[in-house]
Amino acid sequence: MLDRRLHLHLATWLGQWPAPAGLHVVGSWRRACPAWDGRLRPAIAVGAGASAVLSVPPDRVAAVRELAQRPDRLLRALPAAVAHPGWVVHDDVFRWSVAPAALPDVGEWVPPGTAGLPSWLRLFDRAVLVVRDGQGRYLAGVGIKRHDKYGHELAVGTVPSARGRGLARRLVAQAARRVLDDGAVPTYLHDRGNAASARVAEAAGFPDRGWRSYGVYPG
Repeated sequence: MLDRRLHLHLATWLGQWPAPAGLHVVGSWRRACPAWDGRLRPAIAVGAGASAVLSVPPDRVAAVRELAQRPDRLLRALPAAVAHPGWVVHDDVFRWSVAPAALPDVGEWVPPGTAGLPSWLRLFDRAVLVVRDGQGRYLAGVGIKRHDKYGHELAVGTVPSARGRGLARRLVAQAARRVLDDGAVPTYLHDRGNAASARVAEAAGFPDRGWRSYGVYPG
């Protein structure tokens, strides 16, 4: 049975959930408003099995529905169909967890403006979870993308010299527990070809259920 928080997240984030078999293009005001980082996400889709919902701005529904009749062209032509021809498409595995792996905590929560953090963590407006070495240098971190009150997406990064120590999986599991404590469901997206990120997700308790997410993002 689908977790209630995930159901509410997808219905809120996309504008409709669940859906019958096939691809369903729906309009949502959220696609025309800034996302968690202040930038637009004019197309977001989530697919589960034979069903998928593609959320776009209300004024682009007709154009995208017409495009969807040609699945072979959909991803390539989607940015132009939502009026952002220079933007890029991400095609990801969509994961979630209500039972993160029982890995020991490894990071500390600090303000995103803390000195020494990488630029991608500075995009967040609330505390981020980081690991630093004995000299205070950043090794790995997680930020939380709060899409709505029901679903919070985790983003993780590790400096090359600290990879292979299991830091990322422990950070993801620790952050997932925080999200669950806050009453939301943690989600985790990664490129379909990113084997390293897939291993982190699996080890942190985010199984691959065969779900997919794709969308148009700022270039």
